[in-house]
Amino acid sequence: MPTKNELVIPENSPRRIGIVESDKASKTRKVVIAYSGKHPKYGKYLRKRTVLHVHDEANDSKLGDRVEVAECRPISKTKSWVLIRVIERAPQAV
Repeated sequence: MPTKNELVIPENSPRRIGIVESDKASKTRKVVIAYSGKHPKYGKYLRKRTVLHVHDEANDSKLGDRVEVAECRPISKTKSWVLIRVIERAPQAV
């Protein structure tokens, strides 16, 4: 049985793939999920984005990484997502 502080992520929880936009805070990342949607009246495709605050327990991800995140129980006021894995590392700046 998991303890109170342990995160349990069900297999059927929603998962998303996005890019890490900010890694300034400890154990928290801002992940951007970009998509395009059609304007309801004019039909033009617009670029939209969703910004998620993601819990990264090991501080594994860095700025620009492509990551997979899953929804979990609320960890704080704004964090309800947890980092599953780093799909692709960002190229290192020279």
